[in-house]
Amino acid sequence: MEGGGDLDAKIESLLNVEKQMRLAGDVSGTRKAATDILQLCFDARAWKTLNDQIVLLSKRRGQLKQAVTAMVQLAMQYIQETPDIETKIELIKTLNSVSAGKIYVEIERARLIKRLAKIKEEQGEIAEAAELMQEIAVETFGAMAKTEKIAFILDQVRLCLDRQDYMRAQILSRKISPRVFDADTKEKKKPKEGENIVEEAPADIPSLLELKRIYYELMIRYYSHTDDYLEMSRCYKAIYDIQSVKDDQAQWVPVLRKICWYLVLSPHDPMQSSLLNSTLEDKNISEIPHFKLLLKQLVTMEVINWAALWDMFKDEFENEKNMLGGPLSDKAAGDLKQRVIEHNILVVSKYYSRITLKRLAQLLCLSVQEAEKHLSEMVVSKALIAKIDRPMGIVCFQAAKDSNEILNSWASNLEKLLELVEKSCHQIHKETMVHKAALKV
Repeated sequence: MEGGGDLDAKIESLLNVEKQMRLAGDVSGTRKAATDILQLCFDARAWKTLNDQIVLLSKRRGQLKQAVTAMVQLAMQYIQETPDIETKIELIKTLNSVSAGKIYVEIERARLIKRLAKIKEEQGEIAEAAELMQEIAVETFGAMAKTEKIAFILDQVRLCLDRQDYMRAQILSRKISPRVFDADTKEKKKPKEGENIVEEAPADIPSLLELKRIYYELMIRYYSHTDDYLEMSRCYKAIYDIQSVKDDQAQWVPVLRKICWYLVLSPHDPMQSSLLNSTLEDKNISEIPHFKLLLKQLVTMEVINWAALWDMFKDEFENEKNMLGGPLSDKAAGDLKQRVIEHNILVVSKYYSRITLKRLAQLLCLSVQEAEKHLSEMVVSKALIAKIDRPMGIVCFQAAKDSNEILNSWASNLEKLLELVEKSCHQIHKETMVHKAALKV
């Protein structure tokens, strides 16, 4: 390169100045000399020299923290100006090695790793990008802005999901508490003397509400892997509660549809029942009457005919693939039938204390063997209390009482009987007195 000797001479001269300033303990002078050297290399577009000088300056004996911080921050601005991807990666790696293990440039290092991971991801190296991101534990960085921390952890989770490392994705997602998305309404306190000053987040970091939506969308991806329908419906509910979504009908309709589907697909338990009732009470559910009817059927204690239900909702089920979040899982149709059968068994258990297996199978529109299988599964999962007398073919839905309970119930019944007898005697006595008084008059 022309002017290479001239550049070397200028650098040598500035290195001497930097040495004098450093030994004299002059912070601003050392910082200026170090940044001037980098600026010279950048102006000359001498990228290899730039990398060498960054390493050389950072390794000089007794190098000041402020000088290293200024160098790293300045060199990070040059990354966008690199002529090709190889030069960019080389510069990022140089800055990464310089900032490694230095707590005063930990935020800069995290941003560098994020840039490098993004390049690797664009090159299709998902696993390598995920490994790079996992090296950084941003939750321990006191000076980093809250939104930047959350965005960084969400990137870690996303890359783990992309490489199908679901266990690590779950561990990383637990670093973010859902409560953090609701805590932004409080006024920011001014830092006290001696506290770390929190940096402002860069302009490309999304707002807290946008991060909330990204977080729940990633959690939906995680839970869809295990077909945890109840958790998926809770995630969609959290997205639905975001004000910007509630204000836009085009956004909340597909989200509310998903909430309804996943609630219907969820196994019956108190949480599912509570969400089902609260969704039915939402005034917006009237805008999608088909789904209101679907939820109504599950809340009403009546036997549902599976064939009629499927005919009514098959088209809606198929349409879901064109909606937000894509189609329901491959086994969702089978799970829906399973939930209808479970609902019907619960309804039967409410109205009957004893029923024949044959009649139960008729009510469920199943064979006797299938009815027995589904009933047994519900008993094993403790969703229901039942006993099957197989030789007689009778199902008993009452729990067997122990002797203490029976004796207590008898004692209670006797007590109630005696109270009634006493009350009746009192009423008879009162009527007699009134009658005698009337005769005397």
